[in-house]
Amino acid sequence: MDVLLFALNAILPIILLFILGYILKHIKFLDKLFFLQLNKFIFRIALPVLLFYNIYNIENLENINWMVIGYAVACVFFIFILGFIAVVIFVKDPKQKGVILQGAFRSNFALIGFPLAQAMGSANALAVISILFAFVIPLTNVLAVVSLSMFQRNELGKIDPKAILLNVIKNPLIIGVILGIIFVYVRSLLPVDGDLVPVFTIKHQLPFLYQVIQWIAQTASPLALLALGGQFEVSMVNKLKNQIAFGTVFRIVIAPLIGLTGAYILSLRYSAFDGVFPALIALFATPVAVSSVIMASEMDNDDQLAGQLVVWTSLGSVVTIFVIIVSLRSLGVL
Repeated sequence: MDVLLFALNAILPIILLFILGYILKHIKFLDKLFFLQLNKFIFRIALPVLLFYNIYNIENLENINWMVIGYAVACVFFIFILGFIAVVIFVKDPKQKGVILQGAFRSNFALIGFPLAQAMGSANALAVISILFAFVIPLTNVLAVVSLSMFQRNELGKIDPKAILLNVIKNPLIIGVILGIIFVYVRSLLPVDGDLVPVFTIKHQLPFLYQVIQWIAQTASPLALLALGGQFEVSMVNKLKNQIAFGTVFRIVIAPLIGLTGAYILSLRYSAFDGVFPALIALFATPVAVSSVIMASEMDNDDQLAGQLVVWTSLGSVVTIFVIIVSLRSLGVL
């Protein structure tokens, strides 16, 4: 019962904020133009600030469990490649291919994953998940931009590698990630005081600026969920049912099966995987990231499908996370 409550407490806030957004649109309290403008604010300001904030708050990059980090990164790449093959074979619409592909590997790691790992995990798992932020968030955001760009064609009907690269460089989320990494790296080079705190940090020397960054970051996830609810169309469910089913199964069944099975096999031989499964569940088993909808909309992909995938993977993950946790506990690794 405790496991089910963990899963429900992690998922229900997403569902309730989504429902609120849908109701506000349905009663015409907020209109379509508002949600379109809200999307721009989230994509260009709130989400980049959130990514910067998450990475900047990584305390240090010392004592990194390189085996687990390397495994996680390699697994994300593997899921990306497998998803690419799958969408090329089974998905016809170019604007839907990138949406399903990014959903395959891009989980709601920050919004759901961290509290879920915290509810399940040890201090070791929380340390691992904090370091995973520094590696996985940049990787998944770059791969998401590539996913949403690689099936788009230029005027000559060809895929333009330069356009893909430009999309990566100019993407606000990537800029937020890069700035976060730069600040963490520079901070690591600074001398420290008696409490091992760097002599200069935004948090301690510029608290007013840190507070503003924190406030903006805190708006990203709830506003993204409201926007998702406001743009959700019930009528699209039947039209997109095959794509929804395909993307949902890949995200909450196939991806965690790959990521967690491989980790379990390695844990039988390597002690580096002891106590890290809450972090890996957070990475591989959580639903599609809410930010995927905003990015799909801003990059001229099928944002309706992206929104449907967030909703249905969130609902389905209540069951799959419960099954995963029970299974791993029975195997003695959780």
